[in-house]
Amino acid sequence: MNKLTKVGVSALCGSLAAVSAANAGSMTVAGGANVTYTQLSYGETGNPMGMASNLTFTGTGELDNGNAVTLTIAHDDGNAYSAADVAVDIAGVGTFKFDQGGGTGLDRIDDMMPTAWEEADGTGVGGGLNTVSGVGGGTDIEWAVSSDMLPDGVSAYIAYSPKPDGNKSGDKAVGGATGAPVDGMGYDLVLMHSGLADGLNVFAGYSNISQAEAPGSDGDRHAHAIGATYAVGSITVGYQYTKDSIGGHNSATAYYENQAYGVSFNINDDLSLSYGVHESERNRSGDTNVTLEASSLQLAYSMGGATLKIAETSFDSSSYVSTTAGDKDGTSVMLSLAF
Repeated sequence: MNKLTKVGVSALCGSLAAVSAANAGSMTVAGGANVTYTQLSYGETGNPMGMASNLTFTGTGELDNGNAVTLTIAHDDGNAYSAADVAVDIAGVGTFKFDQGGGTGLDRIDDMMPTAWEEADGTGVGGGLNTVSGVGGGTDIEWAVSSDMLPDGVSAYIAYSPKPDGNKSGDKAVGGATGAPVDGMGYDLVLMHSGLADGLNVFAGYSNISQAEAPGSDGDRHAHAIGATYAVGSITVGYQYTKDSIGGHNSATAYYENQAYGVSFNINDDLSLSYGVHESERNRSGDTNVTLEASSLQLAYSMGGATLKIAETSFDSSSYVSTTAGDKDGTSVMLSLAF
């Protein structure tokens, strides 16, 4: 039995080598090990320990005309991948990416504030913060315009989806009916500029998603974002404004209007601190508005291939609940090992 196993594996390895040589491509795997401890001030914490592998599979190849092709799959200990994309890089034109949840379009600038670790709503405290995502929240195609076509320091992204309903279908599958008001295509436009001044990065984006006509509807769903970060020495500060206009289809919500700001400080090459706040006002049709506020104080310390990260996070009116039930706090500690 052992000999048969060895023969089978050897034959398989030989076949794979032949395929790899014929296609002139390669597949690599990178990742790390994250071990976390999270303590919450609300509800039942239960076992506070968690872990993730954070594997990233990257396949690279080249077409006959010289254009580069890249496959990227991110896997975070789930039964399915957490994000994936296929990208084709065309010289002088740019990169076209078929993406499923990897942060394209407006979603790439939903929260650009400087942090030592994570966004305020990504530290393990369930805050229910609504940010802009546009068509990049599901399956879309994005064109990253070539720098050869743009002024120095400018980056431009155009994302499109025939029906941006958030679905991430497998091959030979379709999204099907979701009951959402989305009835047509959507597109995002994002611009970034890092050439205005040393250390300054400005960014802006717009999204439009077609929605079906409905009683009381304002029309399509619109979202936009604008902001900037500025780095001087070891300090980086940032501010941004976003707004997501639902379009009148949600009787409880007309729009979300957000402001975020943050500051990070690199004490040395190994130690960094940050503090950030994200405020989100839920404008409710015919009812009282509610403002959610998230704040997070974070620390990151690197020790060679290991990094220790700590976040102390607080939510006021989490999930837009204005009573004391919406007040939440939590502490998260993570040891991250890179391979």
